[in-house]
Amino acid sequence: MPTCRFCSSTLLHTFADLGKTPLANRYLTPVMLLEEEPVYPLHARVCSQCFLVQVESVVPADEIFSHYAYFSSYSHTWVQHARHFAQTAIQALSLTNESRVLEIASNDGYLLQHFVEAGISCLGIEPAQNVAQVAQDKGIPTKVAFFSQAQAETLFEEGYQADLVIANNVLAHVPDLNDFVSGLKTVLKPTGLLSIEVPHLLRLIEQTQFDTIYHEHFCYFSLYTLERVFKAHGLMLVDAEALSTHGGSLRLSVRHADPSLAQSERLTTLKQEELDKGLHQLDTYQGFQQKIMAIRDEVTGFLEECRANGKTVAAYGAAAKGNTLLNVCQVTTQQIEYVVDNNTHKQWHYLPGSRIPIYPVSKVFATHPDYLLVLPWNLMDEIASEMQDIRQWGCRFVRAIPGLEVLS
Repeated sequence: MPTCRFCSSTLLHTFADLGKTPLANRYLTPVMLLEEEPVYPLHARVCSQCFLVQVESVVPADEIFSHYAYFSSYSHTWVQHARHFAQTAIQALSLTNESRVLEIASNDGYLLQHFVEAGISCLGIEPAQNVAQVAQDKGIPTKVAFFSQAQAETLFEEGYQADLVIANNVLAHVPDLNDFVSGLKTVLKPTGLLSIEVPHLLRLIEQTQFDTIYHEHFCYFSLYTLERVFKAHGLMLVDAEALSTHGGSLRLSVRHADPSLAQSERLTTLKQEELDKGLHQLDTYQGFQQKIMAIRDEVTGFLEECRANGKTVAAYGAAAKGNTLLNVCQVTTQQIEYVVDNNTHKQWHYLPGSRIPIYPVSKVFATHPDYLLVLPWNLMDEIASEMQDIRQWGCRFVRAIPGLEVLS
């Protein structure tokens, strides 16, 4: 049996068993369609001791992240979110041109560009060479590497520690959680702030966001668990903010442990909400599989009804979460003819598993489908605004999470 990534307890309890699926970000070229596609068990378990929800490592991280298809800057909403954070952090922490900002998993520079514009010294660490190159072309210093305790020690030996260390939506991608968090402590100045954003496990459970479970998301976090992880490494939570991003996230403020530091009132409130909802009790995690199956049946029933009535369905967003949904529902081109995406790195490829072709957004306006299933439902408002003209021929938006809904 597998053991917990944090506390090493044996993982005996299933949270969600999604069967065997391909890697969610392994987009297929036409040549790859001729090959048998590898699939791996996608089984999330919950630790009965620390309540960390996690999937098994089935593929080494360097096979997933060394060449990556996700570029943060393609989402205008996400870039605006990053700009606001940078502006707020600069003011709140009194950052100057003598300060240092380090971002782990800095992607294409979507965030650090705002610090660079303010004249603040930055360094990004990004494992995907193709993504890091985009940031480097923007003039953002970026080291191509997987962050770890060893990498942190190298930086420390070079005299590098940061006033602000940022790790947004990367903690879930880390196979060795303890090593990673230990590294964060090493590169954080004694008076520095560590800012981390993670999808909130509580929202995942409440809204049945099972599509955010895929092989490269190794862990799914609650404050209850994270507080214990940080404490084990000499760090402490001082603040937490609930965000709407990714269907419900947490922004955590973490510092070196110090008994003189107090926790904010909103952190205390969020921790109490988790306790009230039972995230420290095993029973809370037991009914999630049945909720997944109910959404699967809703989606497959809708698509089959459309097919029987001669209605056409296209999808928007070649997102990893969409691939989990489509593969759990065993969707093929017989139910959804194509998916569109603004990301040119994904266009003219095929979705893993379902093998649905990916086209530019203009395909929708050329073919006039009856329904447009929005796979990255967390960007629903942005996409509905961008695609509002589909209503001219009666096309309707559809989303599957937290339950199937056809929008007018």
